[in-house]
Amino acid sequence: MSSQKIILPPPQKILIIKPSAWGDIVHSLPFLSAVKKRYPDAEIHWVVAKGLHTFLEGHPLLHKLWIMDKEGWKKLSRLRTIAKEINAFRKGLKNEMFDVSIDLSGLLRSGLITRAAQAKYRLGFSDSAEGSSFFYTHKVEGGKQIHAIDRYLKLAALLDCDISEIEYPFAPLPDISQLLSSLPKRFCIISPSAGKAANRWSAKRYGELAAKLPLPSVIIASPADAAIADTVTSFSNDKAINLAGKTSLMELVALIARSEFFICNDTGPMHIAAALNIPVFAIFGPANPTRTGPYGNGHTIIQEDLDCIPCYAKKPCTKHNWRCMNDLTVSTVLHRILKKPPLISE
Repeated sequence: MSSQKIILPPPQKILIIKPSAWGDIVHSLPFLSAVKKRYPDAEIHWVVAKGLHTFLEGHPLLHKLWIMDKEGWKKLSRLRTIAKEINAFRKGLKNEMFDVSIDLSGLLRSGLITRAAQAKYRLGFSDSAEGSSFFYTHKVEGGKQIHAIDRYLKLAALLDCDISEIEYPFAPLPDISQLLSSLPKRFCIISPSAGKAANRWSAKRYGELAAKLPLPSVIIASPADAAIADTVTSFSNDKAINLAGKTSLMELVALIARSEFFICNDTGPMHIAAALNIPVFAIFGPANPTRTGPYGNGHTIIQEDLDCIPCYAKKPCTKHNWRCMNDLTVSTVLHRILKKPPLISE
């Protein structure tokens, strides 16, 4: 279909389909901002995964969240119940009679959600995966070598939105004054987790780095990655404070907003820090930071200069021995951080 701007009659209801992951949802916020500015009177609904929905709860630009139980719907022991839940989810979307739906995920699952909603205008990427583009009425080529935010904004431009300014509208942040009272006045944050093992710099090295930084570090991680945070803390020479699993998603956002700078792997909280204009030092291995790195100016990518990068963990490295990560020393990372003295002066 045409990739020209679509001039719509003012839509009453718009559906955004972006269930996960957390970083991808953060990347979608500028798209939400642009659409709401273009169509201020429209109800905007959002399909989001259970667990991540708390990041969007109470959002002033959203009328309703459609929460899909991605993990629960995989349990074959609940097959009969799952069928009922999915059927109710599908019928609920259809009954809303959306004017426009936008699939930002571009997967078969999100394509099927697009089909279920049955909006008159169904937007997505022509280069989406898993055949999902079959379900769209209007398409634009997203491109594989651009940042996700710029990719999503191509669909906003298709909807005749102004994409000249990048804004991140967050849901209201909670009061974390009690938490802050237990922390040093100034601190940085270390986020040592990552979805893939190949994207994780050594937890021991993160701890050794924390021991050498001129500011104390707060270590964040999900409960599932508590062991990683424990290792970082144990090697930090008592200069790291472990808050793994001790905050909600929105409390974590509020905490990041109060930090001096942010050190991390390629992980979701990195994008929160970038959106909040907190300087990011992102350690990258086999991935391409052009596509998934921190968006905007003032951030630093720390990555080895190897011919095999990016391989997206598809090169035949020995298991758990990713050269691009294991060759990156504590002294190299520390040097890159200390090159920005206004950030780390005591």
